[in-house]
Amino acid sequence: MSKNYKITLLPGDGIGGEIIQVAVAVLEAIAPKFDLSFQFEAALVGGAAIDATGQPLPSETLTVCQQSDAILLAAVGGHKWDTLPSELRPEQALLGLRAGLGLFANLRPAKVLPQLIDASSLKKEIVEGVDILVVRELTGGIYFGKPKGIFTDEHGMRRGVNTMAYTEPEIDRIAKVAYTAAMKRQGILCSVDKANVLEVSQLWRERVTNLAADYPNVKLSHMYVDNAAMQLLRYPKQFDVIVTGNLFGDILSDAAAMLTGSIGMLPSASLGEPNTPGVFEPVHGSAPDIAGKDLANPLAQVLSAAMMLRYGLNEAAAADYIETAVMQLLDSGKRTGDIMAVGCQQVGCQAMGAALLEFLSSGL
Repeated sequence: MSKNYKITLLPGDGIGGEIIQVAVAVLEAIAPKFDLSFQFEAALVGGAAIDATGQPLPSETLTVCQQSDAILLAAVGGHKWDTLPSELRPEQALLGLRAGLGLFANLRPAKVLPQLIDASSLKKEIVEGVDILVVRELTGGIYFGKPKGIFTDEHGMRRGVNTMAYTEPEIDRIAKVAYTAAMKRQGILCSVDKANVLEVSQLWRERVTNLAADYPNVKLSHMYVDNAAMQLLRYPKQFDVIVTGNLFGDILSDAAAMLTGSIGMLPSASLGEPNTPGVFEPVHGSAPDIAGKDLANPLAQVLSAAMMLRYGLNEAAAADYIETAVMQLLDSGKRTGDIMAVGCQQVGCQAMGAALLEFLSSGL
């Protein structure tokens, strides 16, 4: 008897509709092989939702997401909405989804694929074999701490305030996600903080260290964030799993992404407590300049669907199947413009998707 999953689709803005269409086709193609079935329901988010409802995350969309098994998100944002007040910008939908679904753990892989190694801005010997997972705390830290705002004191001086704060339970739960991920990989975990000057980081380091006894097969180390940024460029192969707070994770995950040479190939997962639907999305933006031109790279969206299968639905074999097909597709030499290389064949979004479906149907 096949397992049925309810998936909420959030195409969003820009190239979102084009790339999520490819991911849906891939999921439908592999479903029979693994006795799966998917019930897809699309909902408005981001700029498209603002145009239709005046809100970046309508309550109806959040309700649909809460009632699903997983959420596949494409991208939000665009120049059209840049002049709106911050609370009405498309990106607020992402914060609303995280808060509304309790998504506290962001998983950002940065794996250098051998077919694309020449696209990296670093030397081949530096990035060859790099396979890093950044686990970023997503709902606490300086982006959510209180007080926050711009205040005027009794002397008329304006002062901007943001508060970096973490409780023990917030640290413990993200650390457990990272430890668990490390156990499934190479068993190496690096916790990144700024404990030499920040009290919040001192608590972070204490809690992460205390949990180490529960994971004896994981080798734990600590690193200050400034050194971690330097080490990512100097010797990235030393890292397996990195766990860190919201601000540091935001910065380091983008830095790690650029090791791969193309942000258009990178997926991500945002997870909450067990049995809570996660959000799976590519890390690139909505690329409004190429929207509707059949130029977008759909592979980060497809790999996000694979992460959804692996981390959201516990269907690792199906995820492996998709990821293997993507590697074979790249081996074939087909490329979208963002990952084009000498000797390869440039194709559009739809043709890239069609070629991937051929590999999936061939049985690999």
